[in-house]
Amino acid sequence: MSRSAEAIEAGTGNRGSRNSETVHLEVAPESLEQKTIDCSAEKKKSLRARYFYGIIFLITNLIAWFFRDYGQKVLPQLHYLKACGTGEDDCFDTIGVLRVSLGCFIFFFLMFLSTCTTTKLYEVGNNWHSGWWTTKVFLLIVAIAVPFFFPSDYLLLYGELARVGAGIFLLLQLVSVIEFIAWWNKYWMPDKYMKKSCSLGLFMSTVFYVASIVGIVLMYYLYAPKMACALNIFFITWTAILLVVMMVISLHPLVNRGLLSSGIMASYIVFLCWSAIRSEPAEQKCINTQRQANGSHDWTAMLGFLIAIGAIVTATFSTGIDSQSFQFRKDEIQTEDDTPYKYGFFHLVFSLGAMYFAMLFISWNLIPNYAKEWSIDVGWASTWVKIINEWFAASIYLWKLISPVVRQPKVMPHQEPMAIELQRDDSSLP
Repeated sequence: MSRSAEAIEAGTGNRGSRNSETVHLEVAPESLEQKTIDCSAEKKKSLRARYFYGIIFLITNLIAWFFRDYGQKVLPQLHYLKACGTGEDDCFDTIGVLRVSLGCFIFFFLMFLSTCTTTKLYEVGNNWHSGWWTTKVFLLIVAIAVPFFFPSDYLLLYGELARVGAGIFLLLQLVSVIEFIAWWNKYWMPDKYMKKSCSLGLFMSTVFYVASIVGIVLMYYLYAPKMACALNIFFITWTAILLVVMMVISLHPLVNRGLLSSGIMASYIVFLCWSAIRSEPAEQKCINTQRQANGSHDWTAMLGFLIAIGAIVTATFSTGIDSQSFQFRKDEIQTEDDTPYKYGFFHLVFSLGAMYFAMLFISWNLIPNYAKEWSIDVGWASTWVKIINEWFAASIYLWKLISPVVRQPKVMPHQEPMAIELQRDDSSLP
């Protein structure tokens, strides 16, 4: 009887343990589902946060423009602050832009320092990046206000550093654009596995090349009306040569990249050339006569200025979220609880973008500043920055085309049997 009782108790215990295991197995999927829901909600919250930072960046751009064009008229009392100097306009124009830019830089650089190590959605840095907006708005106001109490000499030192930061920003933007072109080319080109047709890719290639050729012809007509415009003729002609070189190399049998990527890149460098020529001072004789040399701001100038501001914000935003183009390892596995983008890189790009918009507003010149109302990125310094950016973009793209061919190991004829033998040995391995 005692043994049977023990057996009954043991069976009851086993059933109890099995029931507990069953309950555990039933609870586990629910907790896993709850974790999935939390990750999904946190990702949506993080993706929405990007647009709030973009709005903050846009507002600081508008504040910097306000201080450059209208600060001295609307806020004359700032003229008497000790940090602004007496009898000068140090608080406005160039120095005013640099003060706002420095405040924006401080804000985003602090965000970079506080989120650069955040990789998971459950970490504290994720909550700080995606929330606490009242605290961050207060931090932004303080960051913009503090530089107005700095002496002007410190602002000029920051301006020198901002030139370097703006150059780094242009380089990051260039890499992002080239990676996007490569992705677009891969997406539109034919794929035998996905059964894609080459007709759409060929059509898009034709559109981009036609647009590039038309752009070159229009630039010759509008900005090089006579042989005295030697510099503009050189810019446009060299752009046309780069266009032809990229097309020939991309069609070379050893490269064989097709026409789509080179067509997109050709349109991009034509746009950079046009933008550089448009940045030349208005009083130059080779600029289109429709441009008014007196600097009056009609509705077209205002519209162009607003479009330029939108382009600055868009370029900064698109580069900031494109952290994958700057990963050293492209085969990293993305898990469910990983952040949707790199927060540290995102804020670092925006801090460099603060330096970049400062250089555009003051036309890359610290003292004196020749920028007029409703103008942006005008002057010889701006022209040469864009031309160098164009040449650098073409050089990087050409290197990406030929680097696989240059780095390809050469196999000598007498080495082929050895390679075949090694292959056989490897295939025999379990």
